Amino acid sequence: MLGCEVARRGTVAAVGLRLAYLEAGVPGRPPVLLLHGGAAHAHWFDAVLPALAARHHVVALDQRGHGESQWAIPPAYASEDFASDLLSVLDHLSWTRASLVGHSMGGHNLLAFAAWHPSRLRALAVVDGRPSLPSERLAQMRERGQRPARLHPSLADAVAAFRLLPPETIADPALLAHLAGAGIVERDGGFAYRFDPACYASRQPVDLWPLLPKVVVPTLILRGERSPVLPKDLAERLRDALPRATLCEVPEAYHHVLLDRPAAVATALLDFLAGDEAAD
Repeated sequence: MLGCEVARRGTVAAVGLRLAYLEAGVPGRPPVLLLHGGAAHAHWFDAVLPALAARHHVVALDQRGHGESQWAIPPAYASEDFASDLLSVLDHLSWTRASLVGHSMGGHNLLAFAAWHPSRLRALAVVDGRPSLPSERLAQMRERGQRPARLHPSLADAVAAFRLLPPETIADPALLAHLAGAGIVERDGGFAYRFDPACYASRQPVDLWPLLPKVVVPTLILRGERSPVLPKDLAERLRDALPRATLCEVPEAYHHVLLDRPAAVATALLDFLAGDEAAD
């Protein structure tokens, strides 16, 4: 069973943008907000969401410029913009405090939010995310963002062209095909991926290393054992820079941990969140 099969769809107005999300679980249970990575969408949590929703009230957000959420015009894709959206989402859901889980870019965004708005959080889980982007990676993103969105003649062609970045994965091909289909929309006489290229072209991520001491809530760092994005030494440095962090590795997984080993990710998150709730 995939998360979108049991989830309710919702929207929230955030700083003039309509943001879409998937919601599952029972309101009143401990709240958890899920943030996908760059050029992804809320369905990336579809293989993890059902297990979380059995114990929690869960929302998987399409961040601005991604999935079914609106694109920012003019482009506004700084860390501050993403953090402002999270405040709007928490207020919309009437969540005074919540646990946040973020993969890759989502992990970066939630660390920034935690440094700036610690009173709104119970706990954090950073899934193969890093606190800063190397200059060469940021330059590559901005170069890619200058290219127009690629149009495909059919939905089948668009799904067939779907690729992960970085490409290494052990994910179930059926899950990848599902993600591809959920991330494609008919537009301008063809089929395109639901992603604003300007999110890459004008991305302005803050360097979080100086801010990490302000992240005072319990934090889980969850990395793929084979991840090229968050190598073990960098993950250990991140753990040591955070006041209340623990580090856990998912065996055999690459950067796309949610897709490679969704059951292991769900178990790690549930164990971490249960421990935080017991200590609360």
